[in-house]
Amino acid sequence: MYIPDSYLEQVIRDDVPSVDLTTHVLGIGEEPGAIEYFTRDDAVLCGTEEAARIYAMLGCTVDDFKPSGTLLEAGDTFLHAHGNSGQLHMGWKCCLNIFEYYSALSTKTKKMVDAAHRANPRCEVLTTRKSMTGTKLFDTKAILVGGAFPHRLGLSETVLIFDHHLTFYGGLDKFIADLPDIKAKVCEKKLFIETGIEDAPRLVEAGVDGVQLDKVPVEDVAALVPRLRAINPRVTIIAAGGVNLTNAEAYAGTGVDGLATTCLHFAKPLDMSVRMKRLS
Repeated sequence: MYIPDSYLEQVIRDDVPSVDLTTHVLGIGEEPGAIEYFTRDDAVLCGTEEAARIYAMLGCTVDDFKPSGTLLEAGDTFLHAHGNSGQLHMGWKCCLNIFEYYSALSTKTKKMVDAAHRANPRCEVLTTRKSMTGTKLFDTKAILVGGAFPHRLGLSETVLIFDHHLTFYGGLDKFIADLPDIKAKVCEKKLFIETGIEDAPRLVEAGVDGVQLDKVPVEDVAALVPRLRAINPRVTIIAAGGVNLTNAEAYAGTGVDGLATTCLHFAKPLDMSVRMKRLS
């Protein structure tokens, strides 16, 4: 996962626009010290590689850290660094925020992936592009660390057609009639369309690469999947709309290829903290 230095520098600047006034006023900025991060919650760890880079940018030395994806138990420590007090305090909260927010996403993601794979090891969890503006890089890393994949990172990827597109295009009938020409324009890309129970068989018959079944109840998806596979065994079928931790296993058990969800972009931050000590 590539996260540029400029992004991490902005993370620092958001918390330290110029000077750490408290450390400066107390006159303790040059005092040598060490910091260690620990968790009070079980977690799938995320963000230590970037935190280590942040501390290096601030002039600290990172002694060791556990890699993203490590399964932590409450009480575990996962990053140690040393430097002067001013450097340590500048890195303290911006790194803690990364750990608490994005380890929460990784932890929630793994729970949903595990639930889906219990019912269907070939069904993948896919996240929508509804992440909060400005958080996409860390958000995407957390989702990958948890074992899911981005559904689409942006509009330049897979062709995904919604009702809104058809409104401007001239309707479903015109789209189906023009489908061979449309697919020819994007011969290197997959063409998916969001649809419901009634139109899905017709669209698969017309030759779309995949259908995204939006807000279709589990029992209806279970009945529809074999019908669609009978038309085209290679068609990709995604369940979307309202898919979450409580129903992921049931939806995966219908035989769909993937579960598209927004719920993994949001999670209650985990309870993590630091210990600092003076070295002298």
